[in-house]
Amino acid sequence: MANEVTVPLLPCLSIDDMVDFYEVLGFRTTYRQRRPNPYVALQRADLHLHFFEIAGFVPEHSYGSCLVLTEDIEGLHRAFADGMRAAYGKVLVSGTPRMTRPRARKNVGGVGGFSVVDPGGNWIRVVHRTAGPEPAPAGRLAKALADAVVQADSRGDVRQAVRILDTALARSHAGDDPVAQVEVLVYRAELAMVLHDRETAADMLARAERVVLTADESEHAASAFQNAADIAATLG
Repeated sequence: MANEVTVPLLPCLSIDDMVDFYEVLGFRTTYRQRRPNPYVALQRADLHLHFFEIAGFVPEHSYGSCLVLTEDIEGLHRAFADGMRAAYGKVLVSGTPRMTRPRARKNVGGVGGFSVVDPGGNWIRVVHRTAGPEPAPAGRLAKALADAVVQADSRGDVRQAVRILDTALARSHAGDDPVAQVEVLVYRAELAMVLHDRETAADMLARAERVVLTADESEHAASAFQNAADIAATLG
């Protein structure tokens, strides 16, 4: 048979919290009930997510997850980020809920993606449907960044990702790529925010600002600096 559709059914503590959050991302409620069990269906274009409420549920302990396949990673991330800025005045980069930035992930063949961690602790993993893999990272900082992304953005092991980046940042090499240095520093700041370490986050952002870049390198680092601005807004 063809044209079957699979819809994720994910746990949460409160369906009201899920509705409030996903409306920020551009979803609408298509079905809702309180009895016999709290349940809500949400939709954004062809993207469907359903949630059921569990009394006493702890979002931080959730294993809920699903994949979202899209042709436009950057466009969907931008739409979600714009919704967050309009609702909260910033992109949520720490705590629950939060959202990561689009990055290539070597554990999925280098294909780009990002994750939304919703109020139920569910990881909504957005990946590119048809894109080929990104080029393999070159240079020690780029390789450290790729390893850290696997740990934090894919596995949720933020502390292991921090150890990888701190080891890379502890020593500098004359041939280090300054764009990769900025990307590592900004990502380290993002992870510091996830760990509620605002002092380290501010220090990493300051170090990223001090990296000397050519005009061409600044253009290549634009995405990292946009992430830095989002983190700074949260710190502010």
